[in-house]
Amino acid sequence: MGLGLFKAFFCCTTNRDIPIVSSSESSPRHSSGYGYNQPSFDPSPKTTKSPSSSSNPQIGAILGKPYVVINNIYDMKKELGRGQSGVTYLCTEKTTGREYACKSISRAKLLSEQEIDDVRREVMILQHLSGQPNIVEFRGAYEDKQNVYLVMEVCKGGELFDRIIEKGNYTEREAATIMRQIVNVVHVCHFMGVMHRDLKPENFLLASKDENAAVKATDFGLSIFLEEVSVILD
Repeated sequence: MGLGLFKAFFCCTTNRDIPIVSSSESSPRHSSGYGYNQPSFDPSPKTTKSPSSSSNPQIGAILGKPYVVINNIYDMKKELGRGQSGVTYLCTEKTTGREYACKSISRAKLLSEQEIDDVRREVMILQHLSGQPNIVEFRGAYEDKQNVYLVMEVCKGGELFDRIIEKGNYTEREAATIMRQIVNVVHVCHFMGVMHRDLKPENFLLASKDENAAVKATDFGLSIFLEEVSVILD
């Protein structure tokens, strides 16, 4: 299966500020595009109690939210995969029994302000795109003294890359079905002012092991918000 690749170069990129929220604070947001109303993100602690009060929760430096004990919310199970930015586990929400994928990012590896900003931006982008077709659904972000946790929809069909290797050959119709979904991801991201910047078969997951399972984009660790885009196609 031969696929043509477009090379794009982008200028005038800036970050858009979206407040980081937990899954219990708001429902997934939907945007109509570049007119999306984004309040500023303030990571500082928000409390009305005296700073000397022992009842004040500890506030995480990455997300600006109180620390959580992740094992009180989710049962961590087998490892699903690992990359440069973290390890992803299968987990079960204790209150509902629903399964999710939990990406654990070690705070010890976030050595610079840029790396911290990258994690914040990934969370913001996942929130911003949540609810869109062919993109993994975001559940919530949490933090403790050791790690930052990003909880998302679990896709049990594995990576598109592995499916391509396993299948070997695609008919033109089968290839078109997959490419239509990939192009839809690009369209949705660009329409909502996001550039993924790491699109490859390894970063697309299959919703299930079914032959015709939906393809969903994941791993927005390199993604950015865009204000103005200049595209050069080779």
